Amino acid sequence: MAKVSVIGTTSWGTTLAILLSNRGVEVLLWARTQEEAAALESARENHRLLPGASFPPSMGVTADRGEASEGADMVILAVPSRSFRENVRGFLPFLERPCMIMSATKGLEKDTANRMSQILEEELPQSFRGGICVLSGPNLSREVVQGKPASTVVAARGEGVALQAQELLMSPTFRVYTNTDVVGVELGGALKNIVALGAGISDGLGYGDNGKAAFITRGLAEITRLGVAAGASPLTFAGLACLGDLVATCFSPLSRNRYVGEQLAAGRSLEEIRSSMKNVAEGVDTTVAALKLASRLKVDMPIAQATYRVLFQGLNPRQAVMELMGRAPRPEWSGIQP
Repeated sequence: MAKVSVIGTTSWGTTLAILLSNRGVEVLLWARTQEEAAALESARENHRLLPGASFPPSMGVTADRGEASEGADMVILAVPSRSFRENVRGFLPFLERPCMIMSATKGLEKDTANRMSQILEEELPQSFRGGICVLSGPNLSREVVQGKPASTVVAARGEGVALQAQELLMSPTFRVYTNTDVVGVELGGALKNIVALGAGISDGLGYGDNGKAAFITRGLAEITRLGVAAGASPLTFAGLACLGDLVATCFSPLSRNRYVGEQLAAGRSLEEIRSSMKNVAEGVDTTVAALKLASRLKVDMPIAQATYRVLFQGLNPRQAVMELMGRAPRPEWSGIQP
């Protein structure tokens, strides 16, 4: 039986642990404190983030890094991007042998604009780097854990690693595709959260379906521009890891980033919104990181720039929309080579 260690009691980390356990995989979910681990083990569910989703018998919870890592065939990191590097460093001394290391985090490191796989490559010894892979797709935790049909993408530089991860995760309700475009899969999953913030603003302002559809499509063009400049394949952004995730995140009432946008349109401050949420809306920090990356690669990102000004500089959301609509006309595929 395969053994998987899931780092992070986030809604997505808990969902992946349950999904794998239901397939007969031995899973240990790592919690930050002994108190949290004991509470989760006693309740056999994550009351706070996934109420009603019971833990299968083969799923355990621990706060001991050594216990969580011992004999693991795969380690999945499902933690916020802001604590990703810290968690990699915390677990590294306990990894006994090279194994698959999967990032299930959709974000960019705020200070460096690094993707999560880049952090793994920087922090892990050479012998572990061949096992790095990433998971991304239209995967709203509550729907996946309820067994509703969903699909995702696992990407790795080596196709063999992607195939191994695919085999572990594939189930009758969770269809897994493989890809070797790690850059595109990660950027698609991270950058779509910026667009979801704007989609929420559009909904909150009552701008209708035409405006929202146009905004999402132009957001996809902006994501693709940056992704191609970073070395990704443009085709990846038309797949599950970007377009698929973009649709789910921009339309679902379960979307945290869309919720933040709606609340900004209602006049609430970012600080007030964040303090009221149980989960992290990755689009906020990703907006900062994306603009750093865009500046480095000399890519124009007007939507990300407008979003940054709304988030951090007090720009009125209605004014932001007016400024985007008033930009100079240009060809639809400007900045994107076929």
